[in-house]
Parts: sequence; structure tokens; C-alpha cells
Amino acid sequence: MGLPRLSVKRCFIYMFCATGMILLVMNVRQRELWHAIGGDTGQSQTQRLLSDINNKPINVTGTANAVENIVDKFFDPSKRPWYMNGGTRRPHPAVKSKRTGRRIARLWPDEDSHDDRITNQLMFVPPDYNRTSLERKPKRIMVPHGMNEAKTGNDLFLWLGCPVNTCVITRDNPETADLILFKDYVSHVGRRPANQIWLLYFLECPYHTQTVKNALVNWTATYRTESDIVAPYERWQYYDPRITQISQTFNYAANKTKKVAWFVSNCHPRNNRMQYVKELSKYIEVDIYGACGSLRCPRSQAQTCFEMLDADYKFYLAFENSNCRDYITEKFFVNGLGHNVLPIVMGAHPTDYAKSAPYRSYIHVDEFESPRELAEYLHRLDRDDELYNSYFKWKGTGEFINTYFWCRVCAMLHDERPPKYYNDVNEWWRGDNICTQNSWRENEEENGL
Repeated sequence: MGLPRLSVKRCFIYMFCATGMILLVMNVRQRELWHAIGGDTGQSQTQRLLSDINNKPINVTGTANAVENIVDKFFDPSKRPWYMNGGTRRPHPAVKSKRTGRRIARLWPDEDSHDDRITNQLMFVPPDYNRTSLERKPKRIMVPHGMNEAKTGNDLFLWLGCPVNTCVITRDNPETADLILFKDYVSHVGRRPANQIWLLYFLECPYHTQTVKNALVNWTATYRTESDIVAPYERWQYYDPRITQISQTFNYAANKTKKVAWFVSNCHPRNNRMQYVKELSKYIEVDIYGACGSLRCPRSQAQTCFEMLDADYKFYLAFENSNCRDYITEKFFVNGLGHNVLPIVMGAHPTDYAKSAPYRSYIHVDEFESPRELAEYLHRLDRDDELYNSYFKWKGTGEFINTYFWCRVCAMLHDERPPKYYNDVNEWWRGDNICTQNSWRENEEENGL
């Protein structure tokens, strides 16, 4: 018996119905997926998340790929890069330019002066590294003094899980080293071979570091973003740079009865923070703990002190001891952002905080013409819980990452790049407009900026 004949019209109807059924099933499955993620609230967690990007709603419809990427980054940590918590994404060998034959990755200050390049360096693997790593002679890094965590041998790079790990640390034989790392000062190490790299590492600001003279330094490692290998006190990384704010359900102002706290021990800083706080205290209550104030909370009981800060205070003075470019320490990152309190900052330039900190997570003193004006705004925040809580919407949008300093040093040593020199590293480090004893606002007004 022959098969029944189907007309073109009937084939079209069957295909149309089948397609409709497939789309219906896919739609139901998609709804089930969103309900599984966001709960049965009428709005998915992803939609709620996206609705507060920079306080502007975003239309999820029609952006499936973008939504999927955001969901991956927020709800599946394994999709994040290896240097983030739970991240497993490892770097691939760098791509070479077909025109120049050089790698395309931007790793050095002259290749990208607007960024600290930390994540680029963390994700850098030389173009031919995976194919030739077993044949490569390990790069030798000599550390003549300091850096106690730098144990000799290769174990540190393996333990850290560095993508580029063919390096060894030594404490002697400087003539065989590919790189010598000088912490705080350049010591005498004997005759310098050709093409040996000298790396100068500073953690403190120019006011508290030694002058370096007559040293041909190739690389710098400091908290400054112009350094070759930037070594900040902390490094903030968003899960997705498009999402800098998300709604919070916690009231960070609840049950707090005190205004401003300050933990301080250095009463003779290189800036005007003592005078500023004295003036600020005329207009708002400031509780000063430590050697410079009348209240005590010893460092031996640090956890108790910070629990008190979280429970009682709305504001914390994260004032550095020096006003220098990019100089932002644990006073801000740990004492401030690490707790449920709003940091008031003084130290680095306002634009430096804007680059380094989560969006809308602090208040800079230079936003105000005077301590009195700042106090008036703090009183306003104290009266308005909604406005106060708006400074905590950054929480949950990212994390402070491990910048894996030694991994980056090793990786950069494997980058095929002609050696560079600082003509005067001392001038670079402590030249004009690097630090100021006045406020940045006053400094710029005096210079007509």
C-alpha cells in the first residue's frame, strides 16, 4: 500500500503546528528556569539585579546572551577567572598581531596608562609558553633582602597556581639572576650583567621611603597605577562591570546611635587631618580612639573594636597619614569597606578613589568646601536612612581579589620586551604633584586647576 500524498499546504500546516509546540515548550522551560533562579515573586533575581545598574532599568528582553553571561558571573563562580573566589577560568596563550608579530595584550604602562593592568597581567601567558614551557630555562629572581614570604626555589609559584610558573627565587648569586627585586632600597650586589632587570618595590608612600640615587631601575612595583607591576593594598573587581549597584534588603542604619568614629595612633601626619578633624568636631560628634583621642580600644582587641564600629557608628574616618596619588591603605579597604559603616576618606586624590573603590561606597572630604559643609551632609544622612543605605548598594557586586604579585612578576619576566630604564626613578616617585600637604582641593585652587 502506498504512502498517503501530502499537499504543500498540509505540509506547511504541520510544520507550523510543530514549530508552535516547540516554542511553547521552550517558553515554559524558560519560565521554570527563571522561577528556579529568582523564586516565585513575579520578577526574576536576574531582572531585579539588572534593574539597578547605575540606578537605571535595563530591558532584559532580547538580550539573551548578555543575560546569560551576567547570570554565569553572578551565580556560577566557576565561570569567573582563576584569581577570583571559586574561579576556574584559566588564561590561554596571548594572541599575536598578524601585522607586528607581537602579543596584543596590554601589560605595561606605556601600553595602557588608564588602567592598572593587574587583571591583564594575571591572565597573561606568552604566546608559545604552553608548547615550550617544559623546555624553558626557569627565570631566576634574586631577593637580596626582605620579602620573607619569598622562599627559595620554585615552590611558591606552584603553590600559588601561577599560570606562568617557570621561575625560581634565590637569595644569592646575583650575577646569574634574570631579575633582582630590591625592597625599599637598592643594595650593592656586585657587577650587573647585561639585560638583568632591577625591580624596585615600595609599599609605603614617598614621605616614608628612602631616596634612590644612581640606580638604573628597570621596573617599579608600588601602589601607584603608573608602576610597571602595580601592588595595591587591595584591589576591587566587579563580577560584571555593567553592574555596580544592586538593591539591598538590610538596613545599615538600624539601631546605630553614634555618628563618627576614628581609630588613630599617628598624631603627627604629613597632611592636615588632625586640624580637619578638630574643625569637623565642632559641627558633629566625632569619637577618637587611640593615642590622639580620649577614648581607648586597644589593637589587641581589634575584633571587639570593629564589632563596636559595626553596631554603634554610621561613619568612619579613613584618613591616611599622607595625601599622595593612589595612596589608599587598609584604613579604607579593611577598616572602612570591610565593615558596615560609611567611610569618609582623605589621602589620595578623589579621582584615585573613584578608580580604586566600588562605586558610591565612600565620601571624600574634597567633595565639600569645608568640614562644616561635610558635617551638614553627614547630619542629613543620619536623618535619612534611604539616602544613607544608598552608599551600600555596591555590596555583592564584586570582591577584593588576590593580585598574586609573584605570579605577575614571573609572567612579566617571560614577556619578550626590550628592557626599559627610568632616567630618574626618584623624580618619578616623589616629583611635583605626587604628594601635597594641603588638601587636593586647595592645591588645585592654588595652581588654578
